[in-house]
Amino acid sequence: MSDFEKMLQDYRLTTAEILYHMPDYPDFLQSYIWQEYDIAPKYPVLHKFLRFWHNNLDGKLHSVTLSTQEIITPRDFKNYDSEYLIH
Repeated sequence: MSDFEKMLQDYRLTTAEILYHMPDYPDFLQSYIWQEYDIAPKYPVLHKFLRFWHNNLDGKLHSVTLSTQEIITPRDFKNYDSEYLIH
């Protein structure tokens, strides 16, 4: 599915800042920025990525901060009182 088709199906640009413990130095936190189109409020794409992280990577997750933005929004509807015809 193309990015445009995803936007029409209410996917939103989702950005997550993932803080995780460094495997060799667990007292230190490292930041990772993840960005993808996802569906709010369940975020299935993000959850799939976090499951992959948990199952396959050594850095233990500390926290995830999420922000999302609709890409295609309804236009403002304006009602005009007059109409002009130009020949």
